[in-house]
Amino acid sequence: MTPGLAGRTAVVTGVAHGIGTAIAAALKDDGATVHGVDKDTADLTDPVAVQEFFAEVGPVDILVNNAGGVVGQVGQPVDEVTLEQWRAVVDANLTSAFLCSRAVVPGMKERGWGRIVIISSAAGLTVSKTGIQAYASAKAAQIGLTRQLAHELGPFGITVNCIAPGFVLSNPTTQKQWEGYGPEGQADLVNGIALRRLGQPEDIANGVRFFAAQASNWVTGQTIAIDGGSALL
Repeated sequence: MTPGLAGRTAVVTGVAHGIGTAIAAALKDDGATVHGVDKDTADLTDPVAVQEFFAEVGPVDILVNNAGGVVGQVGQPVDEVTLEQWRAVVDANLTSAFLCSRAVVPGMKERGWGRIVIISSAAGLTVSKTGIQAYASAKAAQIGLTRQLAHELGPFGITVNCIAPGFVLSNPTTQKQWEGYGPEGQADLVNGIALRRLGQPEDIANGVRFFAAQASNWVTGQTIAIDGGSALL
């Protein structure tokens, strides 16, 4: 264990599957006390539930907003998308990040130090491969939220940064998506990645480790695409 985050308290949302699990493990390895939360623990789209969860945890030094996803939806024409479907995806990804960030900021301001990391997606930089309009929109909005919070919170010693992962085979949704491509589609996807491999949860966790570390003290408002070079080809 490295001592870099010793004495720091971290909260990682969306820990039920690969990326969130890997992030929590990485921060723990770096010395932080880590609290994981998922939808079975608290409804992060509910302001009351969020406040209750963070009140129980106490002061938080590092927040990783990883919760989100497509909430079981599949792509369909925009004129067939219901308002309820739209709101469900936006709330799961964007509203949850807003509520959790809002909950930890007062304590971070008081201590003059904080790290907020938002896990967006390549869909926020380009388009959703599954064609889910709300997902691409919410992930793009997370990048905007990162910039705005970084601008606002910088004077208080709080950094806010974002990671946009490429295709990571990390949960039942991405596994189903991968299988749906078939052998030819899978080969095309891998060949479209400069490093010619899919991402691993640990690849994303390593990015979070950097943003959480003291070494990134002068880095804020940034979005890094951890995608194996997908955007290059």
